Amino acid sequence: MKVPSPGESITEVQIARWLKKDGDYVEKDEEICEIDSDKATLTLNAEASGQIRILVAEGETVPVGKVVCSIDSSVAAPAAKPKAEPKAAQAVAAVPATTPAAKPAKAAAAGIPSPAADKILREKGVQAAQVNGSGPGGRITKADAMAATPAPSRKPGSREERREKMSMLRKRVAERLVAVKQETAMLTTFNEVDMSAIMAIRKQYKDTFKETHGVNLGFMSFFTKAVCEALAAFPAVNARIDGSELVYNDYCDIGIAVSAPKGLMVPVIRNAESLSLAEIESTILELAVRAREGKLSLEEMTGGTFTITNGGVFGSMLSTPIINPPQSAILGMHNIVERPVAVQGKVEIRPVMYVALSYDHRIIDGRESVGFLVKVKQQLEDPIRMLFGGGDPMRSLLGL
Repeated sequence: MKVPSPGESITEVQIARWLKKDGDYVEKDEEICEIDSDKATLTLNAEASGQIRILVAEGETVPVGKVVCSIDSSVAAPAAKPKAEPKAAQAVAAVPATTPAAKPAKAAAAGIPSPAADKILREKGVQAAQVNGSGPGGRITKADAMAATPAPSRKPGSREERREKMSMLRKRVAERLVAVKQETAMLTTFNEVDMSAIMAIRKQYKDTFKETHGVNLGFMSFFTKAVCEALAAFPAVNARIDGSELVYNDYCDIGIAVSAPKGLMVPVIRNAESLSLAEIESTILELAVRAREGKLSLEEMTGGTFTITNGGVFGSMLSTPIINPPQSAILGMHNIVERPVAVQGKVEIRPVMYVALSYDHRIIDGRESVGFLVKVKQQLEDPIRMLFGGGDPMRSLLGL
């Protein structure tokens, strides 16, 4: 079996992890290997049933098209063990209780963590061999990893160090971040948003929304709708530079930054301007799950016109996000904190979020960047501004 091409511009990949061991029997179309490119992670599936022979070790970088394993299709599947005869069963029953029973053979998937579980185990410093998997075939699930006991903390004064090879994705991200800082005139403008109205909506309608649409009503859908409205008002923020030309987009393909086991992924919501809150939430949930499972395709992560990143879920108060090229701007969300706010001459405590817009000053002027962020603020503080249609405005907004 050869390494498939993940995309036109990708010439080499890294063997991230073998899901099967050398000599295992595999079924056709079964996942046998995870492969990292500089843009995404893909899974190699068995092209036939038989015994696998692994030819390339984990962590090795190989060119696209290289043979990484072979499958001997002449090897038959292991025969199922026959049921014990009644006499044999009686003999087993006669064995004293102190005699230990024979341990069943481990399945091929035993001890292999899922991508999400692998990230959690690495963060905890727990070896996969120390965890008993409860998933199919003994695979380690996210729940198993969450329940695993972290390794003892290092002794004070320890000066130990360890080295890990950077994944191709991490190296590519590093290169892109440095390139953005060097090749764009990046500036950041800030504002604050009173989240009272949106939090009141979520409190009042979240249960009905979940019952109606099957997804939770989160903050990201409100921000996505607000961004789409602001992009329509300030098209330069939704544009990009291509050589000596400016390319303006009349659609909003919004990238949503997601933390995944392999690193930061930015799947794209296509034509977000035409979606309802429920459709946006459903799309975000689906893309986030696929990102954490390492199943995002290149098509799902390319072509965005604007990006939203939410550092608030990790507790960030304020940051200057870096532009996701070839886009020209990115919006950073942060945590919501109760702060004293002056309202009509009186001090009130309101839930406030700081927001940041990083933009390429070569294409976006200060007036446009500030105006865009003010428009986003206005939309979020008065969500009815995002409404189009009749009837009960709030129920219409929520699609109820």
